[in-house]
Amino acid sequence: MIDQILISLLFFGLLAGLIFSSWAASKIFVGAMLAAYFLGLVETSQMLEKATNTGLVTLILLLLVSIGLEKLSWLNHLSGRLISPSYTLSLLRLGGVTALFSAFVNNTAVVATLTTTVRANRHHPASRLLIPLSYAAILGGTMTLIGTSTNLIVSSFLEDATGSGLAFFDFLPVGAAAVLAGLLALVFAARLLPRSSSHPVQVAEYVIEAEVAAQSSLIGRTIAENGLRELDALFLVEIVRAEHLISPVAPTEFIEAGDKLIFSGDITQLNVLDRFEGLHLFAVEEGLLRENMVEVIVMPNAAIEGKTIKESGFRSLFDAAVVGMRRGGKRLSGKLGNISIAAGDILMLATGPDFNERKNLDKNFVVVDEAVGGSKITPLQNLFVTLLLAAVVLLSALEVLPLIKGLTLLLVCMLGMRLVRGSELRRRFPFEIWLIITSALTLSQALTNSGLVTLLAASLQSELIALGPWLAMACMYAGALLLTEVMTNNAAAALSFPIAFGIAESLGVSPMPFVMAVAYGASASFLTPYGYTTNLMVQNLGGYTLRDYCRSGLPVSLAYSATVIWLLPRVFPF
Repeated sequence: MIDQILISLLFFGLLAGLIFSSWAASKIFVGAMLAAYFLGLVETSQMLEKATNTGLVTLILLLLVSIGLEKLSWLNHLSGRLISPSYTLSLLRLGGVTALFSAFVNNTAVVATLTTTVRANRHHPASRLLIPLSYAAILGGTMTLIGTSTNLIVSSFLEDATGSGLAFFDFLPVGAAAVLAGLLALVFAARLLPRSSSHPVQVAEYVIEAEVAAQSSLIGRTIAENGLRELDALFLVEIVRAEHLISPVAPTEFIEAGDKLIFSGDITQLNVLDRFEGLHLFAVEEGLLRENMVEVIVMPNAAIEGKTIKESGFRSLFDAAVVGMRRGGKRLSGKLGNISIAAGDILMLATGPDFNERKNLDKNFVVVDEAVGGSKITPLQNLFVTLLLAAVVLLSALEVLPLIKGLTLLLVCMLGMRLVRGSELRRRFPFEIWLIITSALTLSQALTNSGLVTLLAASLQSELIALGPWLAMACMYAGALLLTEVMTNNAAAALSFPIAFGIAESLGVSPMPFVMAVAYGASASFLTPYGYTTNLMVQNLGGYTLRDYCRSGLPVSLAYSATVIWLLPRVFPF
């Protein structure tokens, strides 16, 4: 009885921490796991067993293999042909290709690659394509076992509970139908997306800061006299002088030593500032030149989130300096070094030689510029890796070769071809995901050890029988969907699985429709920017508000949910 009370308190604390606190999900899960371990709710051997779960190891291998798959050039070759003058055709092309690639490649990487194409297109405002791009990536990830980490997490739990995980294409029948329904709903919902026609966001428009040195020839002369109003690609919008902000800047304003000149415009045309003697960019002040420019998006829960550039020690952390910053198409006032960094901010970085070797990059940024970073892949490497991936998928689907062996072979080949490097694997090792899943599996074991799941299932059995298995499954789907909108999709799946599996056992039916309901529900993040990384990635790129996600995401969520709930018991009978 005491054990049941303790594990109940731990789960309520875990849920509250995930919803209401700003702590990283990995820290909350690990804290709950350690509490269960030290309270004697789970044995040491059981915790170690969960850390080496076959499904979990497969997930880790997949994420490491994805580092090489991201470098395949097929998506880049297709990207230029996706957007045409017809908006509906562009939407279907972009959505279909995004969904297809997201079924096999990390969907964050797919979105990061295609955002450049979307933002640079001349036919349609980017704000009418970026949310559909994110939604299509989410939809596509539901079609295969490796399409999203949520599916592999559920498979890890199922293997832990039954000794057998999910097959590669178990998700395809329901997932493909859900993708089709979601894309059709996107066409309908597109009219609800903002057009941003009155305030178009330029693709390369940033806040760029330059400081007037003490010996500059600009000092004592007006803006007009210095020719600072005659720049084609850059526009002087503000001057920061000591604690004062001068905006708008009059042509008759005199330049003083130490002035911070805030420009807005095309980041690629920074060389026009070189002709002004004694005008130093923020990045040059940090000791970096402008030869290597990298465009990145700040990830949610990044270590630098909420800190200024100076407070974060940006230069020492990343061997990079911020040249420009954008936030939702809005100009940011004040000194660049003193602006607090927010998730979704787009930064243009001048990078040093050690930038690509830093282990913390992927926990803080998503690279947007497709020309940035990564080794060049030859056509022969591109074809070989594609064929090998296809062989691994086929042999796994036919149950000839276990997926874990196939992924290991693929990773070894990538290392041998130098498509990925050991330093990349160390830097991008998904340590936080490994902690979350290990902790969740351990807590699930603690629930079983305490007998709480059996007790709850027995007490609810009469009510569940009255509801019937279909309605009980639909409730589990809705619960997972609600959780993923207020926390991460991985956390939602980890919390929902033990309950869903216990309910299926108490009803005496197959657990498969309940298990799959958790997987699909935990991936259904269409109503907020917070539940899925790709939604947050496009938020500032398109200047979206929460209302935009709710309006355009509701039809997609309804169509997706109706398709999933209707098909699940038909594809996976009770």
